[in-house]
Amino acid sequence: MKIVAIIQARVDSIRLPNKVMKLVNETPIIELLIKRLNRSKQINKIIVATSEKQTNKKLLNYVKELGFSCDTGDEEDVLARYFHISKKHNADVIVRITGDCPLIDASLVDKIIEKFKEKKVDYVSNTIFPTYPDGLDTEVFTFSSLERAYNETHKKHDREHVTPYLKKSNFFNKYNFKNNEDFSHLRLTVDNTEDLKTIKKIFEYFSPNIYFSWIDVLNLYKKKPDIFTNLDIKRNEGEFMSKGQKLWQRAKRSISGGNMLLSKRPEMFLPEKWPTYFSKTKGCKVWDLD
Repeated sequence: MKIVAIIQARVDSIRLPNKVMKLVNETPIIELLIKRLNRSKQINKIIVATSEKQTNKKLLNYVKELGFSCDTGDEEDVLARYFHISKKHNADVIVRITGDCPLIDASLVDKIIEKFKEKKVDYVSNTIFPTYPDGLDTEVFTFSSLERAYNETHKKHDREHVTPYLKKSNFFNKYNFKNNEDFSHLRLTVDNTEDLKTIKKIFEYFSPNIYFSWIDVLNLYKKKPDIFTNLDIKRNEGEFMSKGQKLWQRAKRSISGGNMLLSKRPEMFLPEKWPTYFSKTKGCKVWDLD
């Protein structure tokens, strides 16, 4: 049984552009993630799956320089990206990780994989009914299940987010990996600048060690809750947001008085209007997409 971890990542994310290459203690987020995940005893191969857009070339080259595989696929149809990369590498089992989770815990990933083997189901994750902090999300599923989803669902949401069809369809046997206590309110992911500030503080606290566990982070939260300034952000809020809504949210978090600015110029919700308007403001660099 060949178990392949596929990390989906790209540089041109809307809410925090180039986030996977943002530096935390002089190290890009994607490198921290890969190195932490590489401690897994269950995974046979790690692959970063980015899109075919030219903007991702720097990411692709950086991952390869680290000595890991990086393949490309469709920008929007991430389900197709997963399917073709999994097929290319002869994966029997896929572990899905997203590139904005630098605190992924290899020991927790291994426990979820072990549960997948024990239960002999199609899909196991700790995200069906979340009890772990956001940022430890791990999904494990068979290639045959991925192939069925690839062939059967044509909904944009399913194909952009890879696994909704696996979660909601009755065709698949599923198991939710649950923690004894619910810590799903904690955010250990990087979706925006506030998340990045929190992640930087966590790594600074444990520096130079980058291999601390999620339990260590939990104990830090209990000891120094003031470090975690991002807890007001809703879990997975970007999954059902349009591009315009993400840009609006980015404005609110990046520019003082963002609500007032956008309420005065409602046409700014149109993406094609943004470069023209912000070229006249002091905040224009905030809006440059990588």
